[in-house]
Amino acid sequence: MFNDNILNEMAEIIKKSSKPTVKQKRIIESAITLFAEKGYSNTSTSEIAKMAEVAEGTIFKHYGTKENLLLSLMASFIKDFLPSMADELIEEIMNDAVSFEQFLKALIKNRVAFFLENKEIFQVFIKEVIYKEDLKNELLPYIFENVTSRLINIIELFQKRGELIQVPSMSILKMIGTFLAGFFISRFVLLDIQSIRDDEIDEMVSFVLNGIGQPSQ
Repeated sequence: MFNDNILNEMAEIIKKSSKPTVKQKRIIESAITLFAEKGYSNTSTSEIAKMAEVAEGTIFKHYGTKENLLLSLMASFIKDFLPSMADELIEEIMNDAVSFEQFLKALIKNRVAFFLENKEIFQVFIKEVIYKEDLKNELLPYIFENVTSRLINIIELFQKRGELIQVPSMSILKMIGTFLAGFFISRFVLLDIQSIRDDEIDEMVSFVLNGIGQPSQ
């Protein structure tokens, strides 16, 4: 089963990484531990410094702010783990007997569980990406590159089965991606929703498949 907790995966990545200095590695490992135990917003840089056995100024020297520390963790996670994460996710919910409707419902339910499990991190990441052009320019193309090709293949498969209309697969992906991104950001960042009901997911999928307009007479 795919692991839904980003912090657990970050910890594994850091253990295998030899790039950070000894102090940076202690800071990162301590931050991950405290974020997991107390939550991001309830963890202070002084607590991270104490656990890492470094001066608080060392954190500021290397990362500037707690937000930047988290974002550096996110960058490493995305670059080191995103491709395999995407493959595992698709393998988990995709098989020859699954219809596009079933695939889309499973995908949304999986990502809802993922974002609820990692909501604080997701909120910080989205807010920072909106305002930091350098972060946006570094990470978003990488995310799109690794996710787009995999989803394009799935869309084309369902097109061959006759379940999706024959328009460019990238156009379908952009429309669905824009809709889902708006849904997740509005619910988990703007509204800070604590849960998503199954009937809401069913309504979303129905909207994607059927739209809201009545056919002209």
